[in-house]
Amino acid sequence: MYSNKENVNILTALLVVHGIRHAVVCPGSRNSPIVHNLNECPDIQCWPVTDERSAGFYALGLALLNEEPVAVCVTSGTALLNLAPAVAEAYYQHVPLVVISADRPPQWIDQLDGQTLPQPDALGHFVKKAVTLIEPHNDEGHWYCNRLVNEALIDVYGREKQPVHINVPISEPLFQFDVAQLPIERGVGRAQGKVNHQDIALGDWSPLREFWRAKRPMVIVGQNRLFSLNDISTLSKHAVILHESIGCHEGTSHFDEVLYAMDNSDELLPDFVIYGGGTIVSKRLKSFLRKAKNAYFWECSQDGQLHDTFMNVDGVIEGKIDDVLELFNDYLEDISYYEEAYDEKLGTLSDTSEFVACWETLLLKAHTLADQYVPAYSQMAAVKHFEYVVGLLDCSPAVHFGNSSAVRLANIYSKGFNYCNRGVNGIEGSLSTAAGFSCVTDVKVCCVIGDLSFFYDQNALWNQNLRGNLRILLMNNGKGGIFNMLKGLEQSPARDKYVAAEHHTSAAGICQQNNVGYMKAENMEEMQYGINRLLQAESDRPMLLEVFTDAAEDERVFRDYYKAIKDIKI
Repeated sequence: MYSNKENVNILTALLVVHGIRHAVVCPGSRNSPIVHNLNECPDIQCWPVTDERSAGFYALGLALLNEEPVAVCVTSGTALLNLAPAVAEAYYQHVPLVVISADRPPQWIDQLDGQTLPQPDALGHFVKKAVTLIEPHNDEGHWYCNRLVNEALIDVYGREKQPVHINVPISEPLFQFDVAQLPIERGVGRAQGKVNHQDIALGDWSPLREFWRAKRPMVIVGQNRLFSLNDISTLSKHAVILHESIGCHEGTSHFDEVLYAMDNSDELLPDFVIYGGGTIVSKRLKSFLRKAKNAYFWECSQDGQLHDTFMNVDGVIEGKIDDVLELFNDYLEDISYYEEAYDEKLGTLSDTSEFVACWETLLLKAHTLADQYVPAYSQMAAVKHFEYVVGLLDCSPAVHFGNSSAVRLANIYSKGFNYCNRGVNGIEGSLSTAAGFSCVTDVKVCCVIGDLSFFYDQNALWNQNLRGNLRILLMNNGKGGIFNMLKGLEQSPARDKYVAAEHHTSAAGICQQNNVGYMKAENMEEMQYGINRLLQAESDRPMLLEVFTDAAEDERVFRDYYKAIKDIKI
């Protein structure tokens, strides 16, 4: 029987999944649930050592022979600090140790309770990864524990073999051992992304084997400055490629509209996913792919770290998404040349045409509707006309979008790549980023930004570096309009004044004091004329067009667009 502590059982199960076969265990009460589990587990051999300082070096010795990770488990308090000399030695010898420390609940740290001290990150620089588990009480907490343990154990197996630290808070009572078996836990593996025909035998690379058998393969490209569909033309015929305007030089693929129209239909779910690049704006896509529990999920991560955005990742491919997709594309292009080898190693390539055709039909319908939909005067109309004029220019500008409503509108109308501070998704700094960009290029640099982001970052214009190539489209509806879209928030009397920061500010004075050419628009004709001039006029100083709209009308126009999307059918 195993402990009834869920985080301890998740940890134990994943130690087995990741091939940990030896554990040095030290005495103590707080770590007794962990030690009990390790002893009960038939796949792990325990080695008892009383002195923690000695135990760390015992584990080092066990790991040296086969260079396989060895766990060392200690109780709470100073017990963990006694491992520091051995962990430091392992760090510099590149020996893979898994340090497991039991801990007191965080509310008792520094409260003069016995054997309590701050244990997270206690080993500092000498571990490659340090995680502190929670005591889960729901499915999301369980997923979080699973993810943290996988993150640590992936790193201990990395190219740079070094120690990792897993800290496990455990509440009393400690001594209940009534769980019949360990949970079946999702293990996350690692594969190298820099592989080619010379580096690996055909069929020996796990992502390729799973891709070859998939009938509904899908590629998700997050924020990425380098990706172009032209580089994977063969792959795009075999798999569904989804991207936003911040992740592809060909602009947006309108998947958000398709998912809305189809109510996230299971018919659209993939059975194999490669995801890479940075963040995804669409919450709808995240929710949709979290339902794909039976799909193989591989994340391309340049640093080899796990980012389980869709709560389904099975493995991490250490490499850039561009390189990995080109590798898949090359394999597909080489089928005829390597036909016999592929048949022998991988079997026949699955027919994915029905799945790809279904998605292509829906994406095309969504794209057509976006082109044909004529929004009334609003921020949506402004972004549509902006993108239309950008498409007419002989020399394409570098376009930066602000966060929130601005980038979401870009994902409806953009046919090219857009920059956006989407790494953390803050409203600060979007204008400064575009301004800095404009200082080192001669092409026009456009910043499409909402009012709160602009006024927050107005000091981007207060410097002597700017030139006439910086153009700003400021969409001012007097508040954070995105808060109008949040269902339920309309019930709060604090929404407009305090949450959405309602205001009556104009950029005219800011432009005057900073020698920025100023224009404004309050109707469709003025807006279209202003955007034409903003993008086409020559100037020796920055130019700004302030488009004044009504927040309620912006909301209505946006919602009407999505109502029209419902007409899409398979």
